[in-house]
Amino acid sequence: MEKKPTILLITPPLTQLNTPYPATAYLKGFLKGRGYEVVQADMGIELVLRMFSRKGLQRIFEAIEQGGYDLSDNSLRILHLKRDYLNTIEPVIRFLQNKDHTLAQQISYSRFLPEASRFDQVEDIDWAFGSMGITDRARYLATLYLEDLGDLIKETISPYFAFSRYAEKLALSATSFDPLEEALQEAPSLVDLMLLELLEEHLQAAQPDVVGFSIPFPGNLYGGLRMAKYIKEKDPSIKTAMGGGYPNTELRSLREPRLFKYIDFVTLDDGEGPWLKLLEHLQGQREAEQLQRTFILADGKVKYMNGSTDADIPHTEVGTPDYSDLPLQDYLSVIDVINPMHRLWSDGRWNKLTIAHGCYWKRCSFCDVTLDYINRYDVAPATLLVDRIEQIIAQTGQTGFHFVDEAAPPAPLRDMAIELIRRGVKISWWGNIRFEKTFTPDLCRLLAASGCIAVSGGLEVASDRLLQLMAKGVSIEQVARVTDSFTQAGIMVHAYLMYGFPTQTAQETIDSLEVVRQLFETGVIQSGYWHRFSMTAHSPIGKHPEKYGVVKVGPPEGNFANNDLWHDDPKGTDHSMFGEGLSKALYNYMHGIGLEEPLSFWFDFKVPRTTESPNLIAEAISAPHRPDSTRPNARVLWLGNTPAIDFTMIAKKGQTIERCLLTFFEKGEDFEVKTTATIGQWLFEVLQKATPDSPEAVTLKQLEASFPAEAHLSFAEFLSSPSWFDLREKGLLLL
Repeated sequence: MEKKPTILLITPPLTQLNTPYPATAYLKGFLKGRGYEVVQADMGIELVLRMFSRKGLQRIFEAIEQGGYDLSDNSLRILHLKRDYLNTIEPVIRFLQNKDHTLAQQISYSRFLPEASRFDQVEDIDWAFGSMGITDRARYLATLYLEDLGDLIKETISPYFAFSRYAEKLALSATSFDPLEEALQEAPSLVDLMLLELLEEHLQAAQPDVVGFSIPFPGNLYGGLRMAKYIKEKDPSIKTAMGGGYPNTELRSLREPRLFKYIDFVTLDDGEGPWLKLLEHLQGQREAEQLQRTFILADGKVKYMNGSTDADIPHTEVGTPDYSDLPLQDYLSVIDVINPMHRLWSDGRWNKLTIAHGCYWKRCSFCDVTLDYINRYDVAPATLLVDRIEQIIAQTGQTGFHFVDEAAPPAPLRDMAIELIRRGVKISWWGNIRFEKTFTPDLCRLLAASGCIAVSGGLEVASDRLLQLMAKGVSIEQVARVTDSFTQAGIMVHAYLMYGFPTQTAQETIDSLEVVRQLFETGVIQSGYWHRFSMTAHSPIGKHPEKYGVVKVGPPEGNFANNDLWHDDPKGTDHSMFGEGLSKALYNYMHGIGLEEPLSFWFDFKVPRTTESPNLIAEAISAPHRPDSTRPNARVLWLGNTPAIDFTMIAKKGQTIERCLLTFFEKGEDFEVKTTATIGQWLFEVLQKATPDSPEAVTLKQLEASFPAEAHLSFAEFLSSPSWFDLREKGLLLL
């Protein structure tokens, strides 16, 4: 039998600087479990570290000085400060890698960093970081310093350069392959050359038979193809393959033969199944017709091969992501926006993991719900999920987790939280959710107890009419209550916001902004981001635009990408006018500024007055939650410790009565519950049965059935007693 091929998996530049994108780690974990030798590389972080070293920066400065560029005043200033940049670059990188915290004092309070135009926009950092957050303050300033250098590179040697998106414009809505093909025929820029030097080192070390490129975003495509071109010119026998979020959404109707000069196979949706079939094919064990969800070039034409009859790999069998051979200690923690929730995307090393495959809701009309990665919902048991979490901690030594589900499902989240608490596994985690009513105050408290620090979710348009049109399954009042429940539990909340939805009027846009203002004013969300609606080919709106009152007007069909569609909205307003004002308002609200300003303050043209009640959100939050007595089937869970129990006899009206004192020793402060001996003994027993360690779940109905008959009050009365309220406040949850 033929030897199994050696595989090199690459994430091209650039996604994030603070943590690796997880696709190659998932695929490596899976393929290694099937006996393949797999090496992986994150070329984004490697390229940035090569460029932003003393030697790399020296090469960049020399290329600019020899290039005869027409430089802006800002770039001239940076060149005049060349010596200062060369002397500070490596210490700054070490500091951002958390390898030298002692530099924070100098960066924060002395003229350590050379400053260019990014520093003109420095916010009031004394207000933001106070006198204590010295490391954060320094991290923010060091980020501005790097962005100044990024601006210089973009203006000169590499117009495509950006820290999180490399040559993104070439691949955005690229129905034609021409712009990419032209760019690839140009001589490589200095940034490209550094990338190809790194690639050559990996090819020498791994000696791969197959190189796979994960292309999650448009900004990874140019770098991936530039490397694939190098491989094909150097050794055409190496097979190249490409998959990931970009092909999954943009290349589903691929007909462009020129792509296959660089890439031999393009796979769609989850990589595990297609790669397994592809590797069998390369070993002569499977015909090309029996591949799974794979484009190839045959007889000069692009053909889609999906003759495999094997089932998809279930979520339970995808294995644990394997982060070995990624330089986990070398990623950079940067802060580009002073907001505690916003920074999670760029600061800190997060292990990325999915709780379930796909989306359990899959109804939103703007979302690509027809595609496999959203449509096929498949969940693994909590025990397996926590096994994976423990394996990743053992491998990486890091306990931060970012769950990258489309929307993490509430029931599996609940089970995972209980399992984490049961095993005593301490992690910090955050992820994306839907603001649905299942997230009760008690569930939010449970998630916080398991290590949840933040959630993000789509409020999209803050208008009930449009939320219904979107099929979001939520209302503004519900979003307010759910975000309040998370905030009360100490969990930060980020809202994804959308403007320009089909038929959205100027009035609805302004009313949306008023709702967002109130959400910040009441403190139930801490961060947000406005996205302009875009119609995509695989969403219900893209498939049936007439249902939503819009008309598809382009782009002209091409052989390459097909996802972003152009549309006319005859009923809606001119949405392009509103973007700047909405962003400006949101940016200020995130910093607690301008909440009392009229909405017209943020726009330089006349806008309608809001029709929303000024107390809409405050009233939604203050509405009472369901009483406990109406939830007999809820699971009762006690998160506290077993109390100490003491019985005493007291004289009352000539009788001696036995009383009970339960003393609870908790992390923050101890508390006592005084009650009758009968109820005290019963509570002492049931609380031990209702812990996360208990093999059997206990419901409120079961509690009622075991409530002592001689208690001198009914169970319903007990649920309204101070003893019950004390326990509920201190960690007795109904789930």
